[in-house]
Amino acid sequence: MKRILLAVAACVLACLQAGCASGGASARTAPPAQATTAVDAYLIGVDDIVQVSVWRNPELGITVPVRPDGRISVPLVGDVAAAGLTPEQVSRDIQDKLAAYVRDPQVAVILTELRSHEYLSRVRVTGAVRQPVSIPYRPGMTVLDAVLAAGGITEFAAPDRSSLYRKNSNNTQSYQVRLDRILNRGDLATNFTVAPGDVITIPERVL
Repeated sequence: MKRILLAVAACVLACLQAGCASGGASARTAPPAQATTAVDAYLIGVDDIVQVSVWRNPELGITVPVRPDGRISVPLVGDVAAAGLTPEQVSRDIQDKLAAYVRDPQVAVILTELRSHEYLSRVRVTGAVRQPVSIPYRPGMTVLDAVLAAGGITEFAAPDRSSLYRKNSNNTQSYQVRLDRILNRGDLATNFTVAPGDVITIPERVL
């Protein structure tokens, strides 16, 4: 009996290890999930519109675009770096500089228009589609959403050889998309959720 129990335990352990291994392998075939970015972690960019408010000193408030040099001009303080920083970092910098002129300044920096990331935060669909497009990214957008926005595929497409390309800090990673299975079989296994900057390419079939 003891020998049988040991054999069963060994079998269960082997199955669990195999399951973990297969789960790890399948995870590498799909793009990583995109983490939600908090609003206060947004980095200000050139052309973004920022509003600076100083409590009890409305005359020091301004609403201006970030200049090409990455700076904004604030009354009394002068030029302040903004591009590449969060609103909270800019407000602290302005507070520190205003302290020489205003007693205990309380500064708020608010982004009123996000212009700098509009181009970077797009999803592009190229190749054998009706109309290659560059569309604004929307949370929850999938490969199928993007392809449909491009008018669908052409009769010359090889949909099951489609790819999604995603650039990270070090390189560009590609992920295979079985678009024919998505469109014609309802198999959504590779209907990945896209991320800002993704490129989806549908090649033409070899004649």
